[in-house]
Amino acid sequence: MTLLSIDDLVVEHRSPGRPVVRAVAGASLTVGPGEVVGLVGESGCGKSTLARAVCGLNPITEGSITFDGEPVTPLGLRRRRLTGIQMVFQDPYASLNPRRRVGDQIADGLRTVRDTATSPADLLERVGLPREFAGRHPHEFSGGQRQRVAIARALAARPRLLIGDEPISALDASAQAQVARLMRDLAVESGAGLLFISHDLSVVRLIADRIVVMYLGRIVEVGDTAEVWADPRHPYTRALLGAVPKPDGLGVLPAELPGDVPDPANPPGGCRFHPRCPLVMDVCREKDPGFGPVACWLHEPK
Repeated sequence: MTLLSIDDLVVEHRSPGRPVVRAVAGASLTVGPGEVVGLVGESGCGKSTLARAVCGLNPITEGSITFDGEPVTPLGLRRRRLTGIQMVFQDPYASLNPRRRVGDQIADGLRTVRDTATSPADLLERVGLPREFAGRHPHEFSGGQRQRVAIARALAARPRLLIGDEPISALDASAQAQVARLMRDLAVESGAGLLFISHDLSVVRLIADRIVVMYLGRIVEVGDTAEVWADPRHPYTRALLGAVPKPDGLGVLPAELPGDVPDPANPPGGCRFHPRCPLVMDVCREKDPGFGPVACWLHEPK
């Protein structure tokens, strides 16, 4: 059973006097109930745009997004009917209302699902915070504690799909793995799916069942976490894994991927990764590998 299905999604950004930016260019992926999917890639590859489209925050140009068999509609100014998708944003201080006590903000989600049996303090306890913290304001918490409050607020609406948009990138290294594992444990415990977006593959490896690798608006590789980590097939995936530091005490510096992500308003022809690929072939410059689970001409389906 598929909880979230994204098919050939295209999301464009348009500004007067500027070229159209195709931030997501034909991406497809699925998330099942109780499944944790890690979406990884460099900054600027379209991960957050895809996540915001799933929540209805960005309009869809082409393709489709269905949640539990129903199409996801853009979020308007009126009350939203679809509360089964909840998002934990990158900066918890920006997503929490600084003028309201955190207990009141968590209570908003409980009222949405008419839950009168659960209190905000109960949810704070589930995310590892003392019950009495419900009376505090966001500025009275550390960064890691604020992100836990944001997770509690998202869980209050009883979501069937939880989306983490780089939820650990603004945290200290000591808190990153803790918050990531917390999100996984709470999602799996409730039977919800989790789409976890990050550029830190070492953390995604710890919590994800499957890894989806994204580059310049396209999905370039999809696979089980253990398989992708042990045997990455796409050259871009290999480069990402090669950039992860190894705590082996040898002092070997991580490999650096040359070049930068091209401008999505003017992407290169053929395979979008070919200007940076060490294994580039003539066909890579001419034709886009529009197949999967590995979108690379080195792994063309027979």
